[in-house]
Amino acid sequence: MTDEFQPMMSFRPRRMRGRVLAALVATTMLGGAAQAVMMDTARADETGVIRPNTQTQTLPNFVNLVKQVRPAVVSITANIRAEDVDEEGGMQGQQQMPFPFPFPFQMMPQQQRRTIEARGSGFIISADGYVVTNNHVVKGATKVTVTLDDGTTLPAKIIGRDPKTDLALLKVTTQSKLRFIELGDSDKVEPGEWVVAVGNPFGLGGTVTAGIVSARGRDIGDGPYDSFIQVDAPINRGNSGGPLFTQDGKVVGVNTAILSPTGGSIGIGFAIPSDVVKNVVEQLQKTGHVTRGYLGVVAQVITPAMAKALGLKPAGDGVPPSGALVASVSNSSPAEKAGLKAGDVITALNGQKIDSPHDLAVKVASLPPGTSVTIAYLRNNAAQTASVKIANLSSASSPDGSVGDRSEAGGPRLGVSLSPLTRDLRQQLGLDGSVRGVVVSDVQAGSVAEQAGIRAGDVIQAVGNSPVDNPGATVTAVRAALKSNQSVLLRVLRGGQNLFIAMTPGSSDDSGAAGSDNDND
Repeated sequence: MTDEFQPMMSFRPRRMRGRVLAALVATTMLGGAAQAVMMDTARADETGVIRPNTQTQTLPNFVNLVKQVRPAVVSITANIRAEDVDEEGGMQGQQQMPFPFPFPFQMMPQQQRRTIEARGSGFIISADGYVVTNNHVVKGATKVTVTLDDGTTLPAKIIGRDPKTDLALLKVTTQSKLRFIELGDSDKVEPGEWVVAVGNPFGLGGTVTAGIVSARGRDIGDGPYDSFIQVDAPINRGNSGGPLFTQDGKVVGVNTAILSPTGGSIGIGFAIPSDVVKNVVEQLQKTGHVTRGYLGVVAQVITPAMAKALGLKPAGDGVPPSGALVASVSNSSPAEKAGLKAGDVITALNGQKIDSPHDLAVKVASLPPGTSVTIAYLRNNAAQTASVKIANLSSASSPDGSVGDRSEAGGPRLGVSLSPLTRDLRQQLGLDGSVRGVVVSDVQAGSVAEQAGIRAGDVIQAVGNSPVDNPGATVTAVRAALKSNQSVLLRVLRGGQNLFIAMTPGSSDDSGAAGSDNDND
């Protein structure tokens, strides 16, 4: 079994193929005597040249911080069935995006007779033993154990998993109270701020690295609700699920993915913001699964040409105005009931600025179903507002027209969401106009589709010998075959390569690990 199996899952950059494994070179000395120059104020002369006024400042020393938070950071070992490991060393159904962008760092595997032992990281968030980690760390595990900083090993139960944000909640039981750490406010994190990552890279538990926040709100194409914190702290395979600390000892992120041409850290890492973690963990703790808000619009990015055609004023320097252009509104959706129409430009949600369609999707999904919100939008360049009651995404048609999580009467539950192959998706997937099919936008954990090896990003081109280019027709054809107890062969395009995947009748079990019976998403 190769190193490629290890969730801190390896993401694959869009349009970047090949295995990724690059050496990390740690270059910064963080002693108290090290010096750095920081910009304080700046002035510009009559030519416009910036002439910074600088001051010397001592770099931070993280020794005391690490001593205090380290007892709450844990190493996680997951035993995964060998048959759940695909030909590339990843778990079946594990999302390996065939595009050039990051991929979740993989864990260190050691093959045993019939199981694969994979290692990741996590951290304790309560005295009674709740532990946060990545979904890909424990996905498909038959047994999970948690090793504390003092070497104590405890069995863990999976309370719930959320594939869409790549988070999972575990529970361990001990006779004494455990030391734990608090989640901070990731919304207050600023680029340039020092952060510390602690984890279990390559099985080396308790490893500490430091760096700065490079950017916020990064969409790396891994999931529909991406909004990562980008950091340059060296993080590697096995760091998945580990905490990212600010200097006040609060967790502001969960280390999840790296962008690398080789698989090792090159200083571009991504962490799930703690504000997302809080929402997901709270729901997993209460119900074992996550519910998300639903608005019911398909939105597009506003290009300069669109802005000109709509008569929208640019934001400045030729930059198109921010917002989400409504392309269509779903029937009987909250958006339709509120009076939104195609051509409207959504600019704010509850007073929070909407910069893009992705920004709108993330904000709506974070709202509890039943929440009433105020949407600000432009119609014919006139500012308007509407009051909308957010619905439940799981019980509504997906905003991109996808289908599959809802079973027809008597039909098997496939657990796959499909989208038409639009121009935007063709661009994201690097496909030309000659390619026909439907795009897999989501695969439910433990579903028939996941067990068959279907992945998000796959393009289904044919069901049996029949070409398909319509999501509804595709699902109907697959269900019909499975309902009659027949296997069905799908022709799939993945990463520029054609392959066949067989879906077979039978029920699926999303137990995740021994002792867990939660159905996630």
